[in-house]
Amino acid sequence: MFALIEASGKQYPVQEGSIIQLDSFQGNLKDEVIFERVLLVRNQDQVVVGHPYVEGAKVKGMVLRNGKAKKVMVFKYKPKVKYRRLNGHRQPMTLIRIQSIES
Repeated sequence: MFALIEASGKQYPVQEGSIIQLDSFQGNLKDEVIFERVLLVRNQDQVVVGHPYVEGAKVKGMVLRNGKAKKVMVFKYKPKVKYRRLNGHRQPMTLIRIQSIES
């Protein structure tokens, strides 16, 4: 099965057993997470598209890890003025393993 879910204002394609990385999702380690905002569900030969969400569809997952993503370096530069700024940022993130898709 395949589904398209909406979480944290973004859309994620998921399958059973896949791991997704969300931006700072609230949840403790090993907690079960249920996504009810399912936009699309595909079985072997049937596709159900929601308007805007598929009614009765749920995607269940488990929180694997809370932490920070890789560092993004921000470098500002202006020529001929000796202006240089280097800044780093690590976005909080959560890894979630998808366990089941129910439609």
